[in-house]
Amino acid sequence: MTFRFPLLALSLALMTTDAVAQDVAAGEKSFNKCRACHQVGETAKNTVGPILNGLFGRKSGTVAGYNYSDANKNSGLTWDDQVFTDYIKDPKGKIPGTKMSFAGIKNEQEIKDLAAFLKQFAVDGKKGS
Repeated sequence: MTFRFPLLALSLALMTTDAVAQDVAAGEKSFNKCRACHQVGETAKNTVGPILNGLFGRKSGTVAGYNYSDANKNSGLTWDDQVFTDYIKDPKGKIPGTKMSFAGIKNEQEIKDLAAFLKQFAVDGKKGS
C-alpha cells in the first residue's frame, strides 16, 4: 500500500499519538476523583483504598498489606479493561459487599482515559514499565 499523500499519513499518525497523550492527561485529571482513597507512583501507599500500581492483570484483593473485604478477596476477578469498566461504573453492583464507597464514573470516554492513566504504572510504581 502506498500513500499518495505522505504528509497526510504522517499528520494522521501524529494526531493519533497526540490523542493518546490527551487521553492520559484527561485520565490523570479524572484520577483526582480517586486520590482521596488511592495512590499511584513509586511512593504510593495503601490508605483508605489499596495502591493502584500494576492494577491491570492483577487479581482482585491481592495487594499486600491492604485489608480487603471478603467480597473483594473472593470475587475471582482479574483486572482487565472490561472488569475495570464494569467496576468503576458501579463498584457495589460489580462486587456486592465491597468496601469501596464510590458513586461510579458513567462516562465511557472518562473511563478509558482513567484506564490509560492507570496503565502507565507498573507494579513498582514506575511509569512506562
